[in-house]
Amino acid sequence: QVQLVESGGGLVQAGGSLRLSCAASGSIRNINSMAWYRQAPGKQRELVASITRGGSTMYTDSVKGRFTISGDNAKNTVYLQVNGLKPEDTAVYYCRFRTYWGGDYWGQGTQVTVSS
Repeated sequence: QVQLVESGGGLVQAGGSLRLSCAASGSIRNINSMAWYRQAPGKQRELVASITRGGSTMYTDSVKGRFTISGDNAKNTVYLQVNGLKPEDTAVYYCRFRTYWGGDYWGQGTQVTVSS
């Protein structure tokens, strides 16, 4: 049974930083991309950043210049460095691995809370 295990969330003051990690326990083959999503209370889950196996990245506009996604294909691990945090970044952050055949694996979520 494959699981994605996230870590690194917490409570920080505005302007602070965190490093989120997501590692797969068990073997996942043929990962095509890895991504981070977030869901704030009362809002839909939104894509924050993604990275392909080849290293191409994309970011939602609200986090550009503040968040950096990176991946370690050999370790089946994805990271999200979050800097310059704002209260509106408060959410549960989820990682997602997608295979070449479109299969998705999701983490359980890690809470990020930013105080003003």
